[in-house]
Amino acid sequence: MTQIDFYVLPDTTLEARLDFACRLAETIQRKGYRLHLHAEDEAMARELDDRLWTFRPDAYLPHALIGSELADSVPVTLGWEAPPSPDLVVQALLNLSPGIPEWFSRFERVAEIINQHQDVLTAKRECWQTYRKRGYPVKAHQLRGQG
Repeated sequence: MTQIDFYVLPDTTLEARLDFACRLAETIQRKGYRLHLHAEDEAMARELDDRLWTFRPDAYLPHALIGSELADSVPVTLGWEAPPSPDLVVQALLNLSPGIPEWFSRFERVAEIINQHQDVLTAKRECWQTYRKRGYPVKAHQLRGQG
């Protein structure tokens, strides 16, 4: 059964949420998981694409947008509508969309990032409740002093 982890940031900004997403993506990939980052929209996916090149000066996280010619050969994909190809074995989903993608259960792990912005809090509370009602194991990680 898919394990759901919520990471709760003390910050209110989108920038802090995206920066943490990059660090979490690096950690997930370093643990050997193939990862898909599911963004809210194309603008967020492209912002993440840029940030993954620059979030740390000594880091390189091979990644590509879904639909690009590199998407099948990198450990991290980015998208905002469709899931990664069913031909790819992707174990982890980092969901930055307000809702839950209908295809989330095909992953071993799902990570959700919450910050203290009211819209994000409201949307992710609903996600938490939906996962719990469906019987998925859900765990919260309260983060402090990120940056």
